[in-house]
Amino acid sequence: MKIKLNPSIEHHTIIAIVLMIWAFLFGFLARPFEHGYMDLKIWLKVSAIFSIAIFVSYFIIAILQNKIYNYLKKWSIIHEVSIYIILFCFYTLLTFYLYRSSLINGFYNFNEFFFEISINIVLIVTPIIIVARKYTLKLIIKSEEESIIIKGDNKLDILKIKPSNLVCISNAQNYVEIYYLEGEDLKTKLIRSSLKKILTDFDFLIQIHRSHLINPTHFQSWKDSNTIELSKIELPVSKSYKNNVLHL
Repeated sequence: MKIKLNPSIEHHTIIAIVLMIWAFLFGFLARPFEHGYMDLKIWLKVSAIFSIAIFVSYFIIAILQNKIYNYLKKWSIIHEVSIYIILFCFYTLLTFYLYRSSLINGFYNFNEFFFEISINIVLIVTPIIIVARKYTLKLIIKSEEESIIIKGDNKLDILKIKPSNLVCISNAQNYVEIYYLEGEDLKTKLIRSSLKKILTDFDFLIQIHRSHLINPTHFQSWKDSNTIELSKIELPVSKSYKNNVLHL
């Protein structure tokens, strides 16, 4: 089952920061790791490390899911659940290390720590993460509605268009030829740049050939085993990039 994902590391860093602030407040007020007496100075330090642990854990997940999504060009419920499992496994290990450190001197073994402390934190924080990840989808939709600016090496090499109007980009020696829709017409513009730079700047594009990038929203059908039809244009697909199109 396919689901939507915002793969942006920047947007998920915002989630990591929110989780870090929440974790600090939760840790300081609820004191889930406390055994015996801890003065205010020690507990502030414990809460800070506790919050940094969740930031680091989620930030690593943000990088991991970005790489997976860019490789597969799709996201499913299995990927989503797997990411949650990896996140909480990594977070549990970090917090257990903190718990058993000289700062807390916790006496639970790992199994006791997991069932008495960690699983309760997971149950509390999971709904927060789910809501936050759904919110990032709104952020990416908003970004897609805004215009993008494609710049070349020369000052006059510039094209400002909406992402939905960008059809494909093809290599033209030292230039790239940009195909875009203007109303019902297919227009083109030459810009001095490279496909590699364009793909780096705009990661929603997909490479289908060493000379061609496409906007996947304009994919219509396969004309034959080596050619696809886009909006008002056909392009060849090379064997090495064929899986990119098959995953659409």
